[in-house]
Amino acid sequence: MASSELIEALQALAHERKIDEFYLIERLEQSLAKSYERILDLEWDARVTIDRQTGKIYVYELVPVGEPDEETGEYSEFEERDVTPDDVSRIAAQNAKGVISSLVREAGRQSIYEEFAGRVGDLVTGTVLQGTPDFTIIKIRDGVEAELPHYDAKRNPGERNERPAGEHYRHNQRLKVLIIEVRDPNAEGPRARGEQARPAIVVSRTHPDLIRRLFEIEVPEIYEGVVEIKSVAREPGARSKVAVFSRESNLDPVGACVGPKGSRVRMVVEELRNERVDVIQWSPDPAVYVANALSPAKVNRVSIDEDNNYATVIVPDDQLSLAIGKEGQNARLAARLTGWHIDIKPVSYEGASLVDDDLIDEVEEDGDFCVFVGEDGTRCRNHARPNSQYCGVHASEE
Repeated sequence: MASSELIEALQALAHERKIDEFYLIERLEQSLAKSYERILDLEWDARVTIDRQTGKIYVYELVPVGEPDEETGEYSEFEERDVTPDDVSRIAAQNAKGVISSLVREAGRQSIYEEFAGRVGDLVTGTVLQGTPDFTIIKIRDGVEAELPHYDAKRNPGERNERPAGEHYRHNQRLKVLIIEVRDPNAEGPRARGEQARPAIVVSRTHPDLIRRLFEIEVPEIYEGVVEIKSVAREPGARSKVAVFSRESNLDPVGACVGPKGSRVRMVVEELRNERVDVIQWSPDPAVYVANALSPAKVNRVSIDEDNNYATVIVPDDQLSLAIGKEGQNARLAARLTGWHIDIKPVSYEGASLVDDDLIDEVEEDGDFCVFVGEDGTRCRNHARPNSQYCGVHASEE
């Protein structure tokens, strides 16, 4: 390969991979210097320079001048002795392929890190390129790929599983994913297994913030900051609870998130492959908040023990199974959503009568549910708007 052809190849690679060509040449010079030290069997270190215009290669041996430092034993001054061999281009070409491949890969990862390191937590849309039993590769844009890991925890302890149970992807399928990590190629310390061969960007379909970003897209009030998502609890692929709050007293935050005839929340549910999403109203009163979080179950009374971060909830006997949920899912999600330890007891429980009537019991006033009942007999699970029996979706029924 002629010198001019080498420089043209470097420029083409730099342009294709969106890498600074001067950075690429500098790295190649450093790598070739080590190669020539070995090939020429030099006594001292070597320095290689590549002419940026012609591509001509020069090799110099750095011969120490003067006396070494008494403390460190190192030399501070060097004389450059030209040791460029006649077949310098041939030797460079033989070593360039592997060196360039390594440099392009490293420089590409550095470029991706610099571009995406500040975008952790962003929602991006990608295309499925290929899948393996352990991860799915997703193309974010030309030249940039991400890894959606779904490792078996038993076979690969310490690895992630960011795919909801039951989700499987096909080639060229478009997915919305959340960026959760961008691997730093220069980071010190332990690295992920096979990290150099894996994409630098790690994305997730299980992270709770995925729901936040999806609601920001579908609900203008959230994007504009009028409605705020206070908390999200999620069991990926099965069910999620989202607590919302309105900064405007006359705006129903639950109705805004649900949308006309449920259109807004339905778009989120479809993107999550029919994962059930409960939208409940946040309240600064922990008793009301806990009661709301147990939706769709009806709550009689909530007793709050702030010292122990404990909430005792009394529900009608026929609401007990609904409040607890299948395999405890509803109560578990409510506890995660509110941050309170929740103990649910039926009215008939012998200890229920011990609950003082003066305890916080504002659920009936502020936490009532919409009274609308559909044609199939299913009652609306949304909370009623202030001073109304209906939620924002069914306000027209009044």
